[in-house]
Amino acid sequence: MPAILEILKYTLPALVVFLTAYLLIKKFLENDQKLKKLDLMYKNEQYLLPIRLQAYERLVLFMERISPESLLMRVNRQGMTSQQLHSELISTIRAEFEHNLSQQIYVSGESWEVIRNARSNLIKIINEAAKSIEPESPSLKLSQTILETIIDNENSPTNVAIDYIKKEIKVLF
Repeated sequence: MPAILEILKYTLPALVVFLTAYLLIKKFLENDQKLKKLDLMYKNEQYLLPIRLQAYERLVLFMERISPESLLMRVNRQGMTSQQLHSELISTIRAEFEHNLSQQIYVSGESWEVIRNARSNLIKIINEAAKSIEPESPSLKLSQTILETIIDNENSPTNVAIDYIKKEIKVLF
């Protein structure tokens, strides 16, 4: 029995010192790993923030380019029929959308959904205006109908999307 007590006198403090050292080293390594992870996240954020801002800029530009006023000024040519203008408007909106499709990677899901809804609502407005006009009537008639519809709605779908993007950008800062 005295031999066991003698062995415990030396091994018990050694075990306590070993466990203490083990726990301290483990805690130190965990904290070091957390710091490295935070540093990596910070560096990623520094790199991604300008790219995200550029994506938001491009989406605002997309919304401005497909806003009815801008779109009609760019697409409408003298001598076009309503049917031709309708086709050209839809085609231009789709081409602009496809050109900016990759920006969805850098913006929130909600923002991208607002952008998609704005595009869809604008196409819906154009289609409804085109249905109410004779296909062979002058394109000016379709332009007027589209602009009147936008004015009646008070808020253009593109303006709603731009406002949403501006709010989301404010959150980034």
